[in-house]
Amino acid sequence: MQQNELKKNHANYSPLTPIVFIEKAAKIFPDRYSIIHENKYFTWEQTFMRCKQLASSLSQKLAKGNVVGFIASNTPELYEAHFAVPMAGMILNAINYRLDSKTIAYIIDHSNIKMLFVDTEFLQLGKEAVSLSKEKPAIIIIKDEQTFALETSYPHMDYEEFLGSYEVDFNHYKPLDEWESISINYTSGTTGSPKGVVYHHRGAYLNAMGNSLEWDMKMHPTYLWTLPMFHCNGWCFPWTIAMRAGTNICLRKVTGQNIYEKIYSHGVEYLCGAPTVLSFIINTDTNHVKKLLNKVKLMTAAAPPPAKILEQIEKCGFDVTHVYGLTEVYGPAVICKWKDEWNNFSATEKSNLKSRQGVSYLVQEDLKVVNSETRKEVKNNGNELGEVLLRGNITMKGYLKDEEATRKAFQNGWFKTGDLGVIYKDGYIQLKDRAKDIIISGGENISSIEIENCIFKIEGVVACAVIAKPDEKWGETPCAFIEAKEGASITKEEVIKFCKENLANFKVPKEVIFRELPKTSTGKIQKVELRKFFL
Repeated sequence: MQQNELKKNHANYSPLTPIVFIEKAAKIFPDRYSIIHENKYFTWEQTFMRCKQLASSLSQKLAKGNVVGFIASNTPELYEAHFAVPMAGMILNAINYRLDSKTIAYIIDHSNIKMLFVDTEFLQLGKEAVSLSKEKPAIIIIKDEQTFALETSYPHMDYEEFLGSYEVDFNHYKPLDEWESISINYTSGTTGSPKGVVYHHRGAYLNAMGNSLEWDMKMHPTYLWTLPMFHCNGWCFPWTIAMRAGTNICLRKVTGQNIYEKIYSHGVEYLCGAPTVLSFIINTDTNHVKKLLNKVKLMTAAAPPPAKILEQIEKCGFDVTHVYGLTEVYGPAVICKWKDEWNNFSATEKSNLKSRQGVSYLVQEDLKVVNSETRKEVKNNGNELGEVLLRGNITMKGYLKDEEATRKAFQNGWFKTGDLGVIYKDGYIQLKDRAKDIIISGGENISSIEIENCIFKIEGVVACAVIAKPDEKWGETPCAFIEAKEGASITKEEVIKFCKENLANFKVPKEVIFRELPKTSTGKIQKVELRKFFL
């Protein structure tokens, strides 16, 4: 049979897009709760209608293809944006509210944000960023007067007023091509300025499905938002929960006490987060710990969680699934897929197995580990170190306005993660180091280079190296090693104060050590020697 005899048409082909998930949830389960946030309750029918209203209102102000920014916590408004912005034919840029105003201004200009929605909690940050930007996007305020006071004289329209300008007969947009961009997520500037990672509708659709498949997520799950929605679009879980017609429990402030309270009051069954979230739970004051009626599934990624932490969290009543990924692969793309025979092992043995990153998601085609110099695959012996490569449908389109970085990231049909690891006989990988010296603290990527450049501005600093120091609470925190000029009287307090004035708070070193730095014959600082301080 000739392949060209059969052609795709509207009856047998439609571009993949997560927009269909909310359409179906609203149509089939209109009265089920979609979102619960404090005293606010929404059904899927209501959420779909609000998304259409936001999409319509955006369409009256902006053109298709424009970028819409959000600086917001895990609230219903940011959840709605994950559907409404693409339903307007536009691109969502959910911004990390932990960044400083200068970095956010850079993101505004680099992605050409035309309208910026800002939560009351971060209004001052948003105003400063817009004032520093060239784009000067219009600001729409997401009010939360229950928690944060707002100046009554502030001149900008609020979110609910903006929704009210919708057209009743508005028909929302759906992509003509699944390769169309759905969102931009910025890295934390691990090699200088942050890079804009562009996602397409196909990848968002597939990773939303992949989350459900890999996690054996049941229909109508109750999901707690402990993972920031600005981080890889919440690992695509806004779309996953709509696909399963579940209930989103929003959470503005993540603490052990709040997590237990929401689990107990709403019957939470699933949550995600960095190892920091695990630490919050483990270290919750006993007065606030509530006995779990059922096992709660917890998906964790970022800095590889120590086996000890995994063992402790299991004792608290949580069933942990360990995943691995990057912003460039829509969040999780590799999973430590559990095998039934492992249940017969001891708790320590199980935790050691679970600390491995694992195998590629079903919706990601493949992974491999290659020798960094020869580019040949390493042996499956759990010892030979190499770079982890990925490829498939949940890999980014590329870096926005950066052809050179995109070219370097994609080589010979594979995406270069820059992470170093080993691969075992069963095909499971385990990370051992990060080629780019990324520090992952509380789930956030921190550039050691950025911190070093900041510290070098201090008078009397001869050399500086920043590495990751293991931390029970945050997974990792920055530690600065400083070689000072002879006679200089620099103190730890001065360094931390200077960093606080010039960096986002989560990037400030928690430890500063003064000493002569080990160097190679060519003068390059040997960070591998410094890491031995914490072995």
